[in-house]
Amino acid sequence: MWAKIPQGVIQAKRQYPIHPRDITCKLKKQMYVIVDIQGQQFKVEKNQKLFVHHLRGEEGAQVEFDKVLLADNEGSVTVGTPIIEGAKVIAEIIVPLVKGDKVLIFHKKRRKGHRKLNGHRQQFSQIVIKDIQA
Repeated sequence: MWAKIPQGVIQAKRQYPIHPRDITCKLKKQMYVIVDIQGQQFKVEKNQKLFVHHLRGEEGAQVEFDKVLLADNEGSVTVGTPIIEGAKVIAEIIVPLVKGDKVLIFHKKRRKGHRKLNGHRQQFSQIVIKDIQA
């Protein structure tokens, strides 16, 4: 099974695999915020790409979102009541209009001969997060 190697012991060749719990590595935490974009909440980090409901604007246009609900900067968490004053997220529109998958809605009433098929494709915009100011 898993062998725990005592500290100070140097082995040239490991006989047993080391359990992931025994390996301690320090990962640099990146700042993230939870932001409200057109009624939906997203957890975003810098340079992250995401799809949001359609935004009016051209390709390359800068958009700002000021409804920041929570900010985590390397472990120090700030929670808004309901939003954090002065905090904002700056994003750039990559693709202004992306159509989602078609969703089919089918209605049927049994024994009545009533059938109705309706379809819908949601419109999205792809954005990339350029800067977080919190």
